[in-house]
Amino acid sequence: MGDKPLNGHRVLTLVTNYGVEQDELLVPLKRLREDGADVIVAAATADPVRTLVGDKDEGETVRPDTTFDVVDPGDHQLLLLPGGTLNADQLRLDGKALALVKAFASSGRPIAAICHGPWALVEADVVRGKTLTSYASLRTDIRNAGAASWVDEPVVSDTEGGYTLVTSRTPADLDAFLDAINKALVAF
Repeated sequence: MGDKPLNGHRVLTLVTNYGVEQDELLVPLKRLREDGADVIVAAATADPVRTLVGDKDEGETVRPDTTFDVVDPGDHQLLLLPGGTLNADQLRLDGKALALVKAFASSGRPIAAICHGPWALVEADVVRGKTLTSYASLRTDIRNAGAASWVDEPVVSDTEGGYTLVTSRTPADLDAFLDAINKALVAF
């Protein structure tokens, strides 16, 4: 394996076992791994992860590498939160997942969330003072959680509040989102 920009970087991806948006999981997994990152998928259980396309059509199945209750957040440099309405809604109700989100934010390590992924950030109370973007329907939730502002842009990187937060709106923004993730990892 040659010298790649993300060699030596470890990314932890949190998903539930049903409802993650297929491209918001699979595209980052593929691209980050191609760039040399070691990407670990942690799910609520060891059962296969069923992705969805557009929140309704069944997508590919992914086998998780680990589960929320055994993964060590300290082994990773960046936390990735893909969307999918069902996935994100379940994730924000999972205490173990929220503990992992809080561990990353409090340690100063970067977090990246796309589409509905920021719901976990809202529930973990780590968006205060941040500027971020998301799927448009989360705008009010994010503002009510104390974010400095919500903006309608393809990607936002915010370094306020002790950690870098990279957010994006939809699968259409994945290229910009992944470029910002790479920059956050290299800078960390």
